[in-house]
Amino acid sequence: MFGTLTGCSVVLAVASLIVSEIIMNSKKKHYPEGAKIKKPAPVVILLAAAGVFALPLLVTIAYKLIKLVTGDKDTFVSTMKLLAQGFGFSFGIFIFTIIFSLPLGLIVAAGKMSKIKTIAAFFKAYVSILRGTPLMLQLLLVYFGPYYLFGITTGNIQIGPFNYRFIASIIGFSLNYAAYFAEIFRGGIQSMPKGQYEAAQVLGFSKSQTYFKIILPQVVKRVLPSVGNEVITLVKDTSLAQVLAVSEMFTQASALASAQVSVMPFIVAGLFYYVMNFIIELLLGLIEKSMNYYS
Repeated sequence: MFGTLTGCSVVLAVASLIVSEIIMNSKKKHYPEGAKIKKPAPVVILLAAAGVFALPLLVTIAYKLIKLVTGDKDTFVSTMKLLAQGFGFSFGIFIFTIIFSLPLGLIVAAGKMSKIKTIAAFFKAYVSILRGTPLMLQLLLVYFGPYYLFGITTGNIQIGPFNYRFIASIIGFSLNYAAYFAEIFRGGIQSMPKGQYEAAQVLGFSKSQTYFKIILPQVVKRVLPSVGNEVITLVKDTSLAQVLAVSEMFTQASALASAQVSVMPFIVAGLFYYVMNFIIELLLGLIEKSMNYYS
């Protein structure tokens, strides 16, 4: 009964927000773009109603979290330890993927724009295949491919503290995201006016100086929002490493949810993901703001 009431409250809260947004959008049509608009009384009432309707869900989640913390402290501590350990793997995959995929994406973008047709065709095929097949399939191919194609046993491969499962995850993610970053970079580079290159040539800049000192800084500014979107997606995609039995956060949350017969490990894992994405959004916002030279 209470679950049904909570579900209905959530539906009403979402409906209130949608209706308030529709009213505000219709009001904005009569004002110039960017103008500050005072919220009309119906919108204020609908927003307040949405907050009231959302209360049952928030109270339920808060109650469950408090019960989890106070009910069995040992279970809570062990849950947090395992999820933190899983978060460490997820964060590691994320960081290494960013480190390798961004420069690789630039190389792929340059290769795709190459005037040598063979090189351009190779990189076009690379982007097409990596973007056109599931990331999960690519991870499996990176892990099992060396054995089935070349007879190389990967089980004993170890680089420092990392086994081949973790390494294969980084390789798979890096190759996949490099294809997406390459298209973003290519679009940014090709959007630059031809006059920029001509002006640089007149001023005596070499091709490499033109690219690294004039074109690339402007491209970074233009593509930052798109790159940021992919980075945020990457945080959530790290959960796909579970197909290689990497003990990342979602894998740990699934195991804990089954053992405890509770959905709370998933909620806590969701909070971990959200906080990480929230921090990334703040950092990207600061970087983007610092690059608004003329505002």
